[in-house]
Amino acid sequence: MQEILLEKLEREKVLSRSEFITLLGSRDKALSGELFGRAGRLRERYYGKDVYIRGLIEFTNFCKNDCYYCGIRASNGKVRRYRLTPEEILGCCRKGYDLGYRTFVLQGGEDMGYGPDEIAALVESVKKAHPDCAVTLSVGEHPREVYQRWFDAGAERYLLRHETADEAHYRSLHPSSCSPENRRRCLFDLKDIGYQTGCGFMVGSPGQTFEHLAEDLLFIHKLQPEMVGIGPFIPQRDTPFGDRRAGSLELTLFLLGVIRVMLPDVLLPATTALRTIHPRGLEMGMLAGANVCMPNLTPERVRRQYALYDGKECGESGTGTENMAPEEDEEAGQREALNDLRRRMEAAGYQVTAGRGDCRRMLMR
Repeated sequence: MQEILLEKLEREKVLSRSEFITLLGSRDKALSGELFGRAGRLRERYYGKDVYIRGLIEFTNFCKNDCYYCGIRASNGKVRRYRLTPEEILGCCRKGYDLGYRTFVLQGGEDMGYGPDEIAALVESVKKAHPDCAVTLSVGEHPREVYQRWFDAGAERYLLRHETADEAHYRSLHPSSCSPENRRRCLFDLKDIGYQTGCGFMVGSPGQTFEHLAEDLLFIHKLQPEMVGIGPFIPQRDTPFGDRRAGSLELTLFLLGVIRVMLPDVLLPATTALRTIHPRGLEMGMLAGANVCMPNLTPERVRRQYALYDGKECGESGTGTENMAPEEDEEAGQREALNDLRRRMEAAGYQVTAGRGDCRRMLMR
């Protein structure tokens, strides 16, 4: 029965709600192996063995929202807040460019100190300095005209996790100031404007059921995003969910495989949370169907302050750089981290690839 569902999923790219629930609830080692085999073949059909890298710059941890699971929620008074200047952000891009990155992900909370004008100017500056690079934004919910302005400024991609497609579940994770309707509106606006759009959810978030996950998969099928970011829920001690259990590594990997089969040409990251929850989470994610990795280019002096969850893997400098000046130390550490990523991917049978790494679907338009 389960193999028949996998065949149907690969053929039709979607299952019914009840079929998704059955598939998720009947997971075992054999079914996972069959799923990952199908996901791997589809990944290679569209992207070969390439792993695309994105330079992640977490440029502000100020946020006006108070989401119950998030370590940088507005009411968390234990967070040391920071906001990088445009010059510091451009410096991160310059170092990343020299290392071979051709996509920069500018991620932050919904920071009132970085308004639409400032972000538009920032995007324009990055594109002027690096016209051959893609700029991805991940800065939350905004009106359509703001998204259009940033797109016109040069941003090509936007990441906005939908978090959960079930309305009651969404409201259990967020304060009343946030609404699932507005989150969905934002995602469809982004798609309509022309962004390569990314959605996603946490696996194992408090209260989540297989029924919720089935709704998530149906929503993803409806949206047809170019990117999907999922990772295990990891609690942050200073939030209302600080005492909850982390999400399942095994279920996260299974869902990565399902999403790859649903959307064969999707850009699918092995997220930082996946690497945080298991030392080989990166490799396991790739073997399940992922093809993107986002190494951190944020300055080390603030990197740990972007604490969305506990134990976050920060990718700091390794040993052997103790006698260098701080800036040289950091650049050497980032270079070594990238070299380590290349070695790990090669050992797993993949290759880190320079370039923008656009979604194949976008290139065919």
